[in-house]
Amino acid sequence: MILYLDTSALVKRYFKEPYSEDIILRWKNASEIFTSSVTYAESLAAFYRKKREEVLGYKVIKEVTNAFRTDWQSFIRVEVTDDLNEYIDKAIESHPLRGFDAIHLASCLLVNESLSENLLFACFDRRLAHAAQVEGLETFPLNTQ
Repeated sequence: MILYLDTSALVKRYFKEPYSEDIILRWKNASEIFTSSVTYAESLAAFYRKKREEVLGYKVIKEVTNAFRTDWQSFIRVEVTDDLNEYIDKAIESHPLRGFDAIHLASCLLVNESLSENLLFACFDRRLAHAAQVEGLETFPLNTQ
């Protein structure tokens, strides 16, 4: 299985949240992991937001960001290019998505077109997951209602 992680799914790898164990299991079983290049900035922003809101110590946030930066090297990253913009146009025209969500959906659709293996789109934003399902992608978790 090939795994595409949007930021909402990726963050669960580093912080214990509902579905964290499921994401880690899928991560371990994936032959490849894809994400968008925008996930780097989104993830760091989420980590530091958690630091502010949950009063995480310097040591904890340093460990989390170091682990993320190490993992980042193993991801296959979809860059935002003019080719991807065609997919972004279609995603935004078809679905009520925010900008980065449209980038994630477009990135996953682009990857999915070039694969012969099953792709799983892990996402915990209901609107984005629903749009992915409408586009024919297999999502985790399954329920977007």
